[in-house]
Amino acid sequence: MPDAPPTAAQLDIDPADPRYGFGVDIGGSGVKGAIVDLSTGELVGDRLKILTPQPATPAAVSETVGTIVDHFGWTGKVGCTVPAVVAEGTVRTASNIDQAWIGTDPYALFAQHVRAPAMSVLNDADAAGLAEARYGLSTEQLAGVVILLTLGTGIGSAVLLDGGHLLPNTELGHLQVGKTIAEKRAAASIKEANDWSYAKWAEELSRVLREYEKLFTPKLFVLGGGISRKTDKWLHLLDIATPAVPAVLRNTAGIVGAAMAAEQGLRP
Repeated sequence: MPDAPPTAAQLDIDPADPRYGFGVDIGGSGVKGAIVDLSTGELVGDRLKILTPQPATPAAVSETVGTIVDHFGWTGKVGCTVPAVVAEGTVRTASNIDQAWIGTDPYALFAQHVRAPAMSVLNDADAAGLAEARYGLSTEQLAGVVILLTLGTGIGSAVLLDGGHLLPNTELGHLQVGKTIAEKRAAASIKEANDWSYAKWAEELSRVLREYEKLFTPKLFVLGGGISRKTDKWLHLLDIATPAVPAVLRNTAGIVGAAMAAEQGLRP
């Protein structure tokens, strides 16, 4: 595997050391995993990314997750995100992955490919929200309602209440805005597919955010996903009343939040 990131052994990290965790973030285009320093929220070494199998069936994606975990020689707890609602140990929806995920037990599924003493599986945007609340946002910023959005293949959402308490599985990207759902109107992938300017895309994103303002009266929007690396090109173009800031952890938030969930023993 060319240019592969260093393993836990090469980094002199014991997977049983509680200072470190491991997270895997399943997205519509890529499956990414890395070792996380839980004291700082930073990745230790580089992440490993493998293109999401197409079709993104449970069997194919879970095997990819196993490949990533095995590469790092990780034998400790593992957290994993899915672009779906996960409730009572069952995947309830499937967004940008195969519909065969609906109704599956993700713990039984991943156990076939991942050797870990414990796992946590949760919604990808919820994981990002947990990570930003712990490592990115200040106490003052977390007062009131905060909406984090991951702008990528779709739009994921995490709603944080006073002090960073998570309201899980909100999936605001599926909210109807005009004649279509929000993520079909303003996901980063829509900008790319239509070759829109940042100004055109910001106009569509603003329309979505104004709808969220009407419903939730948020104090702050936190905008993440890969496109958050380029907020200098579009953040100032948003036409909304609520302050908006880029996610501090940017595109690593899902990995970090997944590792946090495993550390805390979360099992939605």
